[in-house]
Amino acid sequence: MSRKPVVRMAELEIDPDTLETYRALLTEEIEASVALEDGVLSLSAVSIRDNPNWIRILEVYADQEAYEAHLRTPHFLKYKNQTAHMVTSLTLIEVDPIAMRAKP
Repeated sequence: MSRKPVVRMAELEIDPDTLETYRALLTEEIEASVALEDGVLSLSAVSIRDNPNWIRILEVYADQEAYEAHLRTPHFLKYKNQTAHMVTSLTLIEVDPIAMRAKP
């Protein structure tokens, strides 16, 4: 497996009738992933201001193995199963980092 970081952008559209529930489940999943998985370096979710049911998630994993392990965790599978009917559109975009910095 490659040891370089995996960076992805997820673009989602959420059924407006389920938006509050979706946001709560997404927050729970992100908090669990960052707390429990060493290979999850960063997960950040935002909504488009004028279209709050359009969600963007920037995902940063230590490597491909960490990303694949994340997809098998109980908290991710719970999120996926509970939100599948809420997501009306999902696009996963492979991106290359240019400059990514965070304060500790």
